Amino acid sequence: MNKDFNYFLQGEKEKWEVIIGLEVHAQILSNAKLFSSSSTKFGAEPNCQVSLIDAAMPGMLPVINKFCIEQAIKTGLGLNAKINSFSVFDRKNYFYADLPQGYQISQYKFPIVGEGEVLLDMSYGTKKIGIERLHLEQDAGKSLHDQDPTKSFIDLNRSGVALMEIVSKPDLRSPEEVGEYIKKIRSIMRYLETCDGNMEEGSLRADVNISVRKVGDKNFGTRCEIKNVNSIKFMQQAIEFEAKRQIDLLEQGKSIDQETRLYDTKKNETRSMRSKEDAHDYRYFPDPDLLPLELENSFIQKIKNELPELPDQKKDRFINEYRLSNYEAAVLTADKETADFFEKVAKNSDVKLATTWIMGDFFASLNKLQKSISNSPITVENLASLLNLIKTNIISGRIAKEVFEMMLLDKRDPKIIVEEKGLIQQTDVKEIEKIIDKVLMDNQDKVTEYKSGKVKLFGFFVGSVIKESKGKANPGVVNDLLKKKLS
Repeated sequence: MNKDFNYFLQGEKEKWEVIIGLEVHAQILSNAKLFSSSSTKFGAEPNCQVSLIDAAMPGMLPVINKFCIEQAIKTGLGLNAKINSFSVFDRKNYFYADLPQGYQISQYKFPIVGEGEVLLDMSYGTKKIGIERLHLEQDAGKSLHDQDPTKSFIDLNRSGVALMEIVSKPDLRSPEEVGEYIKKIRSIMRYLETCDGNMEEGSLRADVNISVRKVGDKNFGTRCEIKNVNSIKFMQQAIEFEAKRQIDLLEQGKSIDQETRLYDTKKNETRSMRSKEDAHDYRYFPDPDLLPLELENSFIQKIKNELPELPDQKKDRFINEYRLSNYEAAVLTADKETADFFEKVAKNSDVKLATTWIMGDFFASLNKLQKSISNSPITVENLASLLNLIKTNIISGRIAKEVFEMMLLDKRDPKIIVEEKGLIQQTDVKEIEKIIDKVLMDNQDKVTEYKSGKVKLFGFFVGSVIKESKGKANPGVVNDLLKKKLS
């Protein structure tokens, strides 16, 4: 259920509410473009993946890529949205050097996907964000302004690449919600394998629409669009700057111009690009080279039947099946690779240990090494083996951390490391008693203090015994024996 959360900005005179809507542009995972067979591979030499259709040569007719249609439907279903059996491709007319046709093939009045919703797990509860629509369109080329001091160059490799534009309702109210919304959309598409969500390569970017209004006002203010932001961090920074800019203008008695703005990441500010166009400025009309797209219900149902388990479904199952908290389940299911890794480890070891270690040392190590789970030096089998050594008291948690660090370096089975290094946990009561007696003998003054009421010294004795045993003494046995010795 939605929880109320107030993210207000205090101006010099009033409190203001920020209203945010996003237009997410997600590149469809497809080997070919939307209307041609040209490759979509990233990083190729400029203008080497351009067909006659992509270059808008006269007489070249577009042909719909069926796979891209399926990918859009999959994504729509993942967003709990209505799939429209009737949709139309339109021409969106504008002139720019990287748009060889002079128009972009997109969808306007009749998109392939209608209204839907996603749920965000926020610190203050679950919030529902409405989806207005998802429509298909082809990407433009890329303008290169840094190759020559006086000239700009055009790379048409991206021209014609299939995009899904996912338009949210103006339900977002803070930079934090925007961050979680992007993560959730990306997570759903990665589960579905319809978009890789790689923001650095430009396969996921967003236009951010921002307006402000006085707290209590029900009418929307004039919005400004921040164009093509390709980082969650930059989106959040742009929202904070732009909202404050608009508030300052309004409190000075000035008006907000409806315009498209650019976010300068180095100066951390937005600046005007052009006045914001309305739909009629683009002179939309149905593309005469493409018939309306009509989908049979059986075609949609077949795709629906083949959907994988999605993040929210997996999260609910993890809570019920593995008794995880909502937070733990949300973290472990945010990424499909993480969820699969956790589940394999949990099924071959202890669930509680698997949760603690994966969310703790494992994530921290991957972050430090700047690696993903797919190229992690720690395999499912080796992590499960390490956790089983802890569970069966063969090694202590402290020793396990040392073994884990060694596993990061040489990727070996923890059992072999433990045997070679002689790290097996000491559980022999008589041997541990000898160590305890030595520690107590060496610290008679602290024994006296403990017996006179300074019970916090118990931790000192435990630590000293563990240290004396070089980390091998079983902590449980140490605790039990110390309690008897000190009573």
